[in-house]
Amino acid sequence: MRSVVVCESWFGNTRQVAQAIADQLARHGEARVVSVADDLDYLEGLDLLVVGAPTHVHGMSSATSRRSAIEQAKETGEREPGPGVRGWLQELPRAEGCAAAAFDTRLEKSVLLVGSAAKGIAKRLGRRGFELVAPAESFFVLDTGGPLEDGELARAAEWAETLAAAVSATAARALAGAAAG
Repeated sequence: MRSVVVCESWFGNTRQVAQAIADQLARHGEARVVSVADDLDYLEGLDLLVVGAPTHVHGMSSATSRRSAIEQAKETGEREPGPGVRGWLQELPRAEGCAAAAFDTRLEKSVLLVGSAAKGIAKRLGRRGFELVAPAESFFVLDTGGPLEDGELARAAEWAETLAAAVSATAARALAGAAAG
């Protein structure tokens, strides 16, 4: 299985989750983490695309929320160049039938209070023809800039394992259907 985990990360938390997901997916084949600032040339022959971002102002980052993150990130030295996940998704080519999943990092409060970038990412992936193999998932930080709550990297690895199983099951059904047809 060939997987790519794409992320936008301002304080390193989302990138840590992305790496934990990719490390687990690597047990099933090739897997790597890339930034939303990278070229899209890694999409060819992909079995699973996982996209993640921090939740900004109830959803995906915008030009305004990215400016605010730049100011906050000056203190930590972290900076995520590029278009942000919203802009990256606008450039993403259609990919009928490719498996996908979405995640975010956010405060552990009601989605009604803090929102979820993952839900918007999942919706846009579906519109681009990707087959979502799991509901959007959130991983929690203690504060806006982090760190991650205890156990979140292990939970990310567990989630990645469910993604790998879903992709394998989909591939098995496709092979069985082709053999029967």
